[in-house]
Amino acid sequence: MKTLIALVDDDRNILISLEELLKKEEFEIHTYADGQSALNGMFRYPPALAVIDIKMPRMDGYELFRKIREKLKIPVIFLTSKDQEADKLKGLMQGVDGYVTKGGNFSKEILIETIKNTLNRVKIDSDSKNVNEIILHGDLRLDCLRHSCEWKEVQLDEDLTTTEFKIIRELVERPGIVKSRDRLMEIAYNDELDVDDRTIDSHIKRIRKKFRKIDPKFNAIHTLYGSGYQWK
Repeated sequence: MKTLIALVDDDRNILISLEELLKKEEFEIHTYADGQSALNGMFRYPPALAVIDIKMPRMDGYELFRKIREKLKIPVIFLTSKDQEADKLKGLMQGVDGYVTKGGNFSKEILIETIKNTLNRVKIDSDSKNVNEIILHGDLRLDCLRHSCEWKEVQLDEDLTTTEFKIIRELVERPGIVKSRDRLMEIAYNDELDVDDRTIDSHIKRIRKKFRKIDPKFNAIHTLYGSGYQWK
């Protein structure tokens, strides 16, 4: 699966040129010309990373960044014509992951390498997370070390497969966010297998069945037809 990158800039020429360049690097690209449309799009289709211009109408990059971080834990790179130290400091103090200045000396190659390095760092951080992590959400308890799952303090009678556990974890880490079949396939198989996206539907069906053996009214996994699944 290709890594999804969101590009947000009110300059259409920059959007087109960066989209073409990043597609050559085998990224999937979603482009947005203003902050509000970007916010709506990214909540519906969460990217792996966002590149955001600071100076935009309706909603500037700083406000967009704050709103993104309220729901999404994704790295963000500011792409802006501002090059003053105070502007960079403001972005870094808010927690932005990178800062690339566009202008007369703007290097698209530097942006590409910044994106790749940021994604690699995030992957390393994710791989090195505490394996003893316990995830609690409502009636759900996931033990990430033992790959065990409890619902309403009852252990699932049937052990979850590794694939099923990965799918549940991906959904519950960002409850309410719709995860596409492609995203769940990427999480479940790490691009190792060439499988049909309907395979995810079969996994979801088995997961629901295992939960309903404990709780016949279980309905935490919601289907959005044509989009994917979410943990309600």
